[in-house]
Amino acid sequence: MDSSSFRLVPGQYDAKTSTATVRDTANSLGTHDALRYGQRSLASDVTVGGGLQKRLEKWDETQDNLKLNMQRNLYGLHAPVRLLMERKIVGSNLHFPALPQSNLHLDILMGRDEELDVTDIFSQETGPEFQIHADMEKRRRI
Repeated sequence: MDSSSFRLVPGQYDAKTSTATVRDTANSLGTHDALRYGQRSLASDVTVGGGLQKRLEKWDETQDNLKLNMQRNLYGLHAPVRLLMERKIVGSNLHFPALPQSNLHLDILMGRDEELDVTDIFSQETGPEFQIHADMEKRRRI
């Protein structure tokens, strides 16, 4: 049984596996070896946020994996497969592109139907432009 399958919070962020420092890429003279490791980037040398930021970025993914694994153990393999299939079907939006769209179905399947997000309150949707044929041709790449 995989120990990460029932994880409540994302795993510990390990800086050694995600970035390489100048000390790791140094040649015999102690400078960065650009021929072996490519150009040096200052963005890779600076660690912003540390482990907490990485954990927060993976929070929803970890919670979703936990729910899917619990469904698999309770109801069998068909339950998470069915839920993932329903998410994929609902996620492929086949509505008219000119009309305002809301993916309430996907929010319900993801368990986000009782949450309020900033985009729920401050989304500025103007009136739809009814050029449905042009929008359908653009969406279907005709």
